[in-house]
Amino acid sequence: MTDQLGALTTIFTEFYYWVTVVLMFLIHVGFCMYEVGASRYKHHQHTLMKNTMLIPLVTVTWFLFGWWIYWAFPTGPGLAPSIMNESSALITDDSAFSSVYYKATSELMAINLGDHISGVFWAAFLLFSWTAASIVSGAIIERITTFAFGILAIAIGSVFWVIDAAWGWHFDGWMLKLLGYHDAYASGVIHAIAGGFALGVLMVLGPRIGKFSSSGEPRNIGPRNPWLVTIGLFLIYTGFWGFYAACNIPIFDLGPEYGMEGISYWTATNIYVTPTTLSGITFNFLMSLSGGLLAGYWIAKGDPFWTYSSGLAGIICASAGNDLYHPIQAMIIGMIGVVISYKLHYWVERKFKIDDAVGAVAVHGYAGFIGLVICGFVLNGYPASGYSVGAMWDGTTYASINPLGQFLGALIMFVVLGLIPGYVIAKVLHGMGKLRIPREVEIAGLDYEIMETAKKDERAVSSATR
Repeated sequence: MTDQLGALTTIFTEFYYWVTVVLMFLIHVGFCMYEVGASRYKHHQHTLMKNTMLIPLVTVTWFLFGWWIYWAFPTGPGLAPSIMNESSALITDDSAFSSVYYKATSELMAINLGDHISGVFWAAFLLFSWTAASIVSGAIIERITTFAFGILAIAIGSVFWVIDAAWGWHFDGWMLKLLGYHDAYASGVIHAIAGGFALGVLMVLGPRIGKFSSSGEPRNIGPRNPWLVTIGLFLIYTGFWGFYAACNIPIFDLGPEYGMEGISYWTATNIYVTPTTLSGITFNFLMSLSGGLLAGYWIAKGDPFWTYSSGLAGIICASAGNDLYHPIQAMIIGMIGVVISYKLHYWVERKFKIDDAVGAVAVHGYAGFIGLVICGFVLNGYPASGYSVGAMWDGTTYASINPLGQFLGALIMFVVLGLIPGYVIAKVLHGMGKLRIPREVEIAGLDYEIMETAKKDERAVSSATR
């Protein structure tokens, strides 16, 4: 912060991301309420505890290695040259401080007083990680062991979605350069991958007891508390505002990035340094939400659970291009995504006997995949990134948005980094006998097991004190 303008820009950016983190926390509150409301009473405590414990598990592993993965692997397995240098990394300079501050900020246990960006940016990405793990959590309620879910939460929250973010949600990502991949508000890099991962787990985990009749017909196990589901989903909508804002850089000088040396052009950009505005994405967020709600109400014939969920699916489907879409485009795309996702959910359920308890694979996975593909057609030829405008200093250029690149990107997100890892990890856990709870426990309820364990511990303590 060498001048007054630089200081104001830095402090504003720090506060901006801090606010987005606070708003995004509401997504997790919403997921807790939503999943508890969707589960049966005998599983409520376990469902809530599962969602609670993913917070420390993902946070600690994100701190230890998740954030490192994002910055370490944007070029993938050597597929494209890097444009990164020291000026583009989030590096703080302790040498600018006095010797007293330098000693305080350079110790392992101390706060870095020179850091005004990386901590809040780290936290914003951490909340994205919680979201990815929570999406998987909803699909597998009422039958997963706590141990297995912990492993799966770490895998999706601190490893696989981070790899896809490095590849396709990073200004240096190889998918931007070679495929022209564009996914401004994470149709793919969080939602499609988490939906695909959940589907891979469900293929191994199997349906809940009683979900399918002896003839194979699916039974509806509806929400036990519609009020909690409703409020939970409205909190997720609210937190999604913070999610969208966190995907933006709030203030950026695009002059040099677009080859206009000596000219300043200050604006908000998306994560790819492509110009957009908070005003524009506000239009598109609300229009895609509204399109999703309208389509969900129509296709589900007024079913409340699917209507509320479809609002979320509408946003997710339009999110890939909501930095550039016209509001009417955002609404229509949200509607298309909802109709296809709803139909796919029930087709997969009947055909393959997949029991997705809350429709997470459809709302996040299918809608995200469809949104990426649609984006490739609607925004064909647009810059995938701010760096797509011209050759970089090392001579590399970025591909523009195109249908093939978006389709390949969707396959990478949903299948390569989502479904396959989810299936493989679930298979390993199943082979160890650690994936699914015993049949008798599932029938009695996971909360019953928790209470029995607590009683045994209480009896053990009483015996030891006699």
